[in-house]
Amino acid sequence: MKRYVAMRILKAVFTIWAVYTLVFFLTRVTGDPIEWLTLAGASDSAKEILRDNLGLDLPLWQQYVKSFVGLFTGDTGTSYYYARSVSSLFAERIGPTLSLGSIVMVLTVILGIPLGVVAAAKHNSLLDRTIMSTAIVGSTVPNFILGILLIFVFSLMLRMLPSGGIGTVQYFILPVAALSVGPVASVARLTRSSLLDVINQDYLDCARAKGMREWKVIIKHGLRNALIPVITILGTQLSALIGGSVVVETVFAWPGIGTLLVSSAQQRDFPVVVFGVLVIAVSVTFVNLLVDLSYGLLDPRIRES
Repeated sequence: MKRYVAMRILKAVFTIWAVYTLVFFLTRVTGDPIEWLTLAGASDSAKEILRDNLGLDLPLWQQYVKSFVGLFTGDTGTSYYYARSVSSLFAERIGPTLSLGSIVMVLTVILGIPLGVVAAAKHNSLLDRTIMSTAIVGSTVPNFILGILLIFVFSLMLRMLPSGGIGTVQYFILPVAALSVGPVASVARLTRSSLLDVINQDYLDCARAKGMREWKVIIKHGLRNALIPVITILGTQLSALIGGSVVVETVFAWPGIGTLLVSSAQQRDFPVVVFGVLVIAVSVTFVNLLVDLSYGLLDPRIRES
């Protein structure tokens, strides 16, 4: 088990470093931030002074080393556009993003898994077909398209809910709905499929023969053995949620990390973009690491491979 954990951690660390390095150098080929930060007609001397103040006059490899080493000393860099530390910008935006993501993940678990269990228990019934048909539609519609449709219907046509911003509970409904539909649908479909694979196994028939009720058989014995692929999709959906929230936050003008990243990319604010992608990479890698480790706990054959 120790070797299994060590290899997964080593792989995660390498992945984070590779993403950070790749994004750092790719941002540098998107254009000169000095042109964005200075007024039209600014003199070359003024541009050079600004370039020197931002450290952009250093060779590229020195900029990389300074930025990378700074991560270990708590120096996340200074935003070109906001003239503030990058960490303080993210500290302001992390709350709205986490609140949105937490609600979506809770809904994914408390709705997706029960819907899948019900569909599997009522296999080939009208209820099963209704749940699965709805899930197929929900999992195929991109969340930002769904977000635009929700704004059009509930904000512009019916004028029931606000189209953007953050405030009371009403402001959460549309972005949460846009982000939740896909994960709930995917988890429901996979839970049903996994349960159907084990629901007629001999050990479940033995439990039935002992007089155990069908729902108890499914929940107590069937669901646990169907959890590994469900955990996989939960990890995948959380990773997709972290990335997908960037677009959805922009659609709903949600003041989170997503809108900060989009605006910073447009402004060529390299420190903010690089650190933002690093945060996403660490989050996704950490989720995948937890999924890998949970495999080993649920199935000893996996950790021995």
